[in-house]
Amino acid sequence: MKDKFYKYIQELQDSISSKLETVDGKAKFQEDLWERPEGGGGRTRVIENGQVFEKGGVNISAVHGELPETMRNHFGVKDANFFACGLSLVLHPKNPMVPTVHANWRYFEMYDLEGNIVDSWFGGGQDLTPYYLFEEDAKHFHQTCKTACDRHNTDFYPKYKARCDEYFYNAHRNEGRGIGGLFFDYCKVSDDMSMKNWFNFVSEVGDSFLEAYVPIVEKRKDLPYTDAQRTWQEIRRGRYVEFNLVHDKGTLFGLKTNGRIESILMSLPPHVQWVYNHHPEEGSEEEKLIKILMNPKEWIIS
Repeated sequence: MKDKFYKYIQELQDSISSKLETVDGKAKFQEDLWERPEGGGGRTRVIENGQVFEKGGVNISAVHGELPETMRNHFGVKDANFFACGLSLVLHPKNPMVPTVHANWRYFEMYDLEGNIVDSWFGGGQDLTPYYLFEEDAKHFHQTCKTACDRHNTDFYPKYKARCDEYFYNAHRNEGRGIGGLFFDYCKVSDDMSMKNWFNFVSEVGDSFLEAYVPIVEKRKDLPYTDAQRTWQEIRRGRYVEFNLVHDKGTLFGLKTNGRIESILMSLPPHVQWVYNHHPEEGSEEEKLIKILMNPKEWIIS
């Protein structure tokens, strides 16, 4: 399974980065191959200063070795080795009318000291972080997520949409990071789902990413915007940074397993503001967004 999934994310990285270069029309991804001293490595691709994308990354990695002590404590095991691979992407567009997007699809195996698999699971998801709310864009993104889920289990979309709203939440701000999407983790063998079934589901979601995001980018990338709207975008990016550094499990996993720091922190946008005690004007489009972030909405009514 680990070989099958790693091959899948290699191909997915190629298809996504190729399409994004076409959408941008100017910038190309810079590729870095790196190795982790304890075992494994990855292929980082970063796009910067483009026509559409100010900064973004579409990265894959496959790392293995002894499970760090902090993670052994987390999983309640004494001695164990691990393998983890995944694709992680973040895109920060230049135009504040275009939302930031994040996605991740991953696979994990844990072994005893004899090399036997003692546990394995899939995880991942995709979520949207707009600066200005276009409800038709939100509905398109969520409908694409729901369609991918429904092909496998009609319970998946409401379940993983709720988990996404719960996970991508800045508790210290009492607001969501964005308008959600899907988030799933510890997807293991059950009476209903084999690991092959889970692979099919996760790859279905991964394959849906471009369909979910690119039409929104194409629709909004050439809209006019003001300096004040750009400032709002940078303030909201500050909230994005706060979540990634304070709450995000993927960031913490990378740091605790001696991952490549440049790849881990590629999710951080290049231009950010923290304005003291900032509140949007009453009745503004900015306030409209904040109200949604404080009260997650059901975008698709089944």
